[in-house]
Amino acid sequence: MKINYLRFASIALIAPCLLSSLNASAEEKKRIEDNSFLLEEAYNQEEGVIQYIQAYQYSKKTKNWNYTFTNEIPMPNQTHQFSYTVPLARVGDDPVFQSGLGDIALNYRYQLIKNDDLALSPRLSIILPTGQYKKGLGNGTTGYQVNIPLSVDLADKWVSHWNVGATYTPKAREASGVRADIRGTNHGASLVYLHSETLNFLVEYVRNENQAVQADGSKAWEKSAFLNPGLRHATNYASGWQMVSGVSFPIGVGPSRKDNGILFYLSFEK
Repeated sequence: MKINYLRFASIALIAPCLLSSLNASAEEKKRIEDNSFLLEEAYNQEEGVIQYIQAYQYSKKTKNWNYTFTNEIPMPNQTHQFSYTVPLARVGDDPVFQSGLGDIALNYRYQLIKNDDLALSPRLSIILPTGQYKKGLGNGTTGYQVNIPLSVDLADKWVSHWNVGATYTPKAREASGVRADIRGTNHGASLVYLHSETLNFLVEYVRNENQAVQADGSKAWEKSAFLNPGLRHATNYASGWQMVSGVSFPIGVGPSRKDNGILFYLSFEK
């Protein structure tokens, strides 16, 4: 049976918002803070607060999609945070696609700075070879990534987020089994307008440059860049749960020109 993944994701990620008015507390307010889409904000989870994040991105040009589930857990307080990210993806070229589990990431973040105006939380990740490299869903070996997210309060209703990072994967495999050491870089920035505590508008810019192993053992750079305007909405419940849903429209620029798409976001935390 053929599944319309875009329609399924739309229902799974946005439908809960339609029911929020039945259970939401009109009195309790909690500002949206750590719910960017393509970037990483520099706010670790507070003690006792666990966050569950889902995101689904679809490319209209390639017809590929990517779904991620992330669980963020303070260890045991805001200074130290552990999280893991489980990706599912469809990759390839029409009409030949491969879909399945990608490489799972185990993440540690240290809250180096956190005050009213500034937050900084360096992250170290170990990327496990859980995806099938023969299908293009993984690198076939363990990788390592560092990322430095910086968050800055610019004014009462304006916040900016900045990321810079790098990835190193020794002895990565090409589909045929050929190995080579590869590396990559990422950077980006965003501007968020806090229209209210429960409704934000944002625009993100992200650029990634990653090496890929070729069949002859050489390495080629794969580059992507996106401008991502969107909005996010929070529903605060009397039980203490907060649900944040969002939608954005990634616009390919530079090396990704004409590669536009849609992204759905859904987060729960308490």
